[in-house]
Amino acid sequence: MALSNDIISQQNLNINSGQKSIALSIQCFETWRKYIYDLCGIYYQDNKKYLLESRLLKRINFLGLNSFEEYFDYVKFSVSNGAEKKYLYEAITINETFFFRNQPQIDAMMTAIIPEIMAQGKRKIRVWSAASSSGEEAYSLSISFFEVLKPKFPALEMEIVGTDISNAVVETAKKAVYKEYSIRNTPSYYLKKYFKMSPAGFELVPHVKQNIQFKLLNLYDDIGMRGMSSFDIVICANVLIYFDQNSKIKVVNHLYNSLNRGGYLFIGYSETLHNISKSFKIVNFPKTVGYKKE
Repeated sequence: MALSNDIISQQNLNINSGQKSIALSIQCFETWRKYIYDLCGIYYQDNKKYLLESRLLKRINFLGLNSFEEYFDYVKFSVSNGAEKKYLYEAITINETFFFRNQPQIDAMMTAIIPEIMAQGKRKIRVWSAASSSGEEAYSLSISFFEVLKPKFPALEMEIVGTDISNAVVETAKKAVYKEYSIRNTPSYYLKKYFKMSPAGFELVPHVKQNIQFKLLNLYDDIGMRGMSSFDIVICANVLIYFDQNSKIKVVNHLYNSLNRGGYLFIGYSETLHNISKSFKIVNFPKTVGYKKE
């Protein structure tokens, strides 16, 4: 999960022909900002008001509502608000990912971290892709596991759990069928070995899907996070940059509790745990760093 950082011009806030032209007032923006923050910890800075306005407006027009205030009441108070929240999450988030996006992290896991964990006698590795979007990260891990580790250690197993706050991308991940954009950085050898062409696109072969499960999860949800435990590796890339300091501390504490002792956390290259957590030890790997729970 990651918020959109596209530069949207003010002209784009003018609605196409046949749609209502309405504005998000400062007061309503504050109401929406607090509500979204309380739901998932994402904080819209003042300079992102136009972005929230643009994204909510699409849903407002789809529903045929008349104002941002009316949509707020619809989300929060209507009988169907539980179902509508999933559309709200999809409206305020964007999922930009592709296969083998963070290759140095994958290399560190396959060549150093998992062998280190295996040295403790473990023969089943549990990995959590904590903002898995449409599944490319989780499937990249599975492909790498079958390509790099399984031939050397036939008895080794890997269980991968992918979670995201957006129902739409979770359902896409479960289908495991991708367009050319998603596989643009995938080596041709992997494409031939681990994908097959279907009318819908590039479909992963069954055995690289069998060790993965995808499910909905809000990283900010205390109750939901209690079920995420006993992981050896957690990857939560490009998520923390959209939280404020308090939300970062809360989410990282959840991730810490989800890890086994000696487990590793990976975050995005533009992210840091500085002033967020002192509970991890920084471990350097070629072209990347990991955070180890001691």
